[in-house]
Amino acid sequence: MSHRGRWLAGACASTVAVGLLVTGGALATPPQESSGGDPGTEVAVGAYLHYGSPGVERMQELSSWLGGTEVRAGHTYLPGDTWSNIEGAPDSLRSWARWRKARADRLFVLNVPMLERNEAGFPDDRVAELIRSGARGEYDHHFQRLAERLVALGVPDTVLVLGWEMNGFNYTHRCRPDPENWKKYWRRIVAAMRSVDGQRFRFDFAPNRGGDAIAWTRCYPGDDVVDVVGMDTYDQPPGHTFDEQVTQPYGLQQQVDFAKAHGKRISYPEWGLFRNGDNPEYMQRMLAWIAEHKPLYHSITDYCPHGVWQCSQNPNSAQVFREFLSSNEGHGSAFRLRP
Repeated sequence: MSHRGRWLAGACASTVAVGLLVTGGALATPPQESSGGDPGTEVAVGAYLHYGSPGVERMQELSSWLGGTEVRAGHTYLPGDTWSNIEGAPDSLRSWARWRKARADRLFVLNVPMLERNEAGFPDDRVAELIRSGARGEYDHHFQRLAERLVALGVPDTVLVLGWEMNGFNYTHRCRPDPENWKKYWRRIVAAMRSVDGQRFRFDFAPNRGGDAIAWTRCYPGDDVVDVVGMDTYDQPPGHTFDEQVTQPYGLQQQVDFAKAHGKRISYPEWGLFRNGDNPEYMQRMLAWIAEHKPLYHSITDYCPHGVWQCSQNPNSAQVFREFLSSNEGHGSAFRLRP
């Protein structure tokens, strides 16, 4: 999905990066205070709308809509326009950090572009040049500054969705123009950020579902520099039905199998409705898939046309989402999935 669309999302709908704890078909255990949002197989659930401070403010509204379910994960994006923003300049990070630190069991998820002018539409040869520069270490200092800023803000355990949707055609940080140097570049970024004292970051490798511009397995940089295998997946082709989205090459099942083979948790940083409109069957099937496979977290894109909370064009899907994730008799973090 276009970051520009996320940047302007506030004009479309209302929610934001948020999350809750769920377990599939059973009551969740109470959160462990030192867990950083990852007690056992509990799942932090989110709904993205706004990258900035308004997102933090809207979390309680989503919680109320879900009948009092307590939000536990926040998800936002750094803009990819300039290096200074990739270094964490947006003041809204302070709001997110305050929210994260208010409870020990919360999870903060931050999408991080790998290159500035990330939506500039550069041709592949220019992208390849930039990737090679990154692989040589020319941009290490930008990511070290980001790491220092996150540690200073008190969020050293942030989950970093680095270079998301790298297997696609759109972003400057895409992998296809030079997969080998792209992997080297990822490794350099991780090394630069892990060099900062006090950090406990987790790095989330999150391609688009499907083959897209390149098989995402060709971009995987190595088990030592990846902590979570994510996937952005919307109700759209390739995969006209949910079963096809599961079984297609490089689809949902391959993600689960790949992560298991590499000893990693999975995640869904972006998912939601799209080409097929209001589709309650998709919503039910995706939530059931999440309940079965227990990702570290998932975050529905909650602005039109993808969303369910205040996107009025998807009322049937919204009802399914709300029934699945509503609080169990108002008990906050302990609630049931209702398949």
